[in-house]
Amino acid sequence: MIAGGVEAKLESEKQSQARRAERLIDARQHPRFKLDGDVKIYPRTGSLVMGRTVDISKSGLAAMLKIEIPLDQVVRLEFELSLDRVSLRALVRQRSAFRYGFQFVEPDSEAQELISRFCS
Repeated sequence: MIAGGVEAKLESEKQSQARRAERLIDARQHPRFKLDGDVKIYPRTGSLVMGRTVDISKSGLAAMLKIEIPLDQVVRLEFELSLDRVSLRALVRQRSAFRYGFQFVEPDSEAQELISRFCS
């Protein structure tokens, strides 16, 4: 009887986690597009960090980094789109192991236009 209760509790936790994951996916404002290329990250303090882009949306970028950078820091990103080179500021929003999520912060109109066209 106890084993059945434990199994039911585990199943309930799995379902709860699945619902949370669905809400997170639904919360994304813009679709993501695969982007595989180099990215340069310039933290306000510290030296240049090189990384590899994973995907991009109109509001942010994901990249794999070998060197840790602090969350909630504004950095400058430089990366190449098929159309041109982009340089803009971004907030380090999240980290999962070596994968970082950056949210664009007030991109200029030219950078925003390039990103929008790439993501269309």
